[in-house]
Amino acid sequence: MFIYVLALLIGVVAGLRAMTAPAAVAWAAYLGWINLDGSWLSFLSHWLAPLILTLLAIVELITDQLPSTPSRKVPVQFGTRIFMGAVCGAAIGFAGGVWIVGLIAGAIGAVIGTLGGYEARRSLVAATGGKDLAIALLEDGIAIAVALWVVAYVT
Repeated sequence: MFIYVLALLIGVVAGLRAMTAPAAVAWAAYLGWINLDGSWLSFLSHWLAPLILTLLAIVELITDQLPSTPSRKVPVQFGTRIFMGAVCGAAIGFAGGVWIVGLIAGAIGAVIGTLGGYEARRSLVAATGGKDLAIALLEDGIAIAVALWVVAYVT
């Protein structure tokens, strides 16, 4: 049952930062923490996957700070977060033999992370008098910490 919670949480991470979740999952798969052998997700175990996804996550962390970055709620951004949450949730679920439920939980988590993260950030920025950079960095830290906790706990 706890595997469902982990899949949901990795989806929440994808909702906060779309590329942080797959980077963490790819590192876990590459390091053997999550065994994806024989699954459609086995590509995440290849040595290139964590490198490419980590670079994309770093780019996302930087571009998120730019004022020209579109809202996470626009269709392309939202869709990407749901897709990444579903894939990452499936990988977590595969570790527990329930990849389909993991996929669904990851997608639901991504919706929660996207909408909840947006509202939390908006509220905190308003409460701090417009300190968006500080709140964005806090959100980055939370996403990274939760992603690392999830993939470490799956093992």
